[in-house]
Amino acid sequence: MMKLKLFFTSLIILTGLALTQKTYAHCEIPCGIYGDSLRFKEVYEHITTIEKSMREIDRLSKEDVINYNQIVRWVNNKDDHANKLQDIVEQYFLHQRIKIKDPSESEAYQKYTNQLVLLHKMLVYAMKAKQTTDLAYIKQLNDTWHTFEHAYFDE
Repeated sequence: MMKLKLFFTSLIILTGLALTQKTYAHCEIPCGIYGDSLRFKEVYEHITTIEKSMREIDRLSKEDVINYNQIVRWVNNKDDHANKLQDIVEQYFLHQRIKIKDPSESEAYQKYTNQLVLLHKMLVYAMKAKQTTDLAYIKQLNDTWHTFEHAYFDE
């Protein structure tokens, strides 16, 4: 009886946790409601937050008395924003906004493959940013995102 009660209590708690988790991806209906400029601003904000987290991790790691709790919080923050950046790249741009082009449409296909390469770089650089505090990845994220922004809007 006690095991059954523990099972149902655990089930209720896990169900509650699953229902309260936020998702950041746009719908895949497609709904036709897109905020491209907003997504670009969000990614730039995530990059800035990842950079600040890296700087704080480095700063806190050099103090005489190391506050591991704060370091862990900054690492979690850095990883969370890198994940959100990856989610926008994957769910919003790769799944919904970048349309597959036929190789016979030479110019359109070239633009398509260029955008895919840039978005793949974003995913890899975000992954690398989770693995380290090397600010070179911030520069690569910013530069690649800027290049993608121009490629996306045909500027």
